[in-house]
Amino acid sequence: MQKSVLFICTHNSVRSQIAEGLTNHYFSDWTALSAGITKASVSPFAIEILSEIGIDISQQTSKGMDQFLDTKFDIVVTVCDDAKEICPFFPNTDKLLHKNFVDPSLIEDTGENKLLSFRNTRDDILAYLKQIL
Repeated sequence: MQKSVLFICTHNSVRSQIAEGLTNHYFSDWTALSAGITKASVSPFAIEILSEIGIDISQQTSKGMDQFLDTKFDIVVTVCDDAKEICPFFPNTDKLLHKNFVDPSLIEDTGENKLLSFRNTRDDILAYLKQIL
């Protein structure tokens, strides 16, 4: 039976999008969605660092968490402290988890250092997903 997970972060631009892409690619018994406290656009860096490992999230879009308040999820995971503080109660959710991940979009550098930060966050998220899924 397919299980569902929702990943929430501040803007649904980086961390939650990465978690959605990784889950849908590596964990076939899970269906993942992501959302943000507010919507932004999916980071081109997030698209690039997942593309490096054969995952295409270029068609994913930024979504607000309000559209999922009445949706049943097996797990809801907040992936940043801001989302944890603001996240509403999801009454149709079996489990609510939290893990704060570094926001690589805050790195000022636009070159290799920024990509390295995105890769590190991607790898940290994947390691966490292997623990919880």
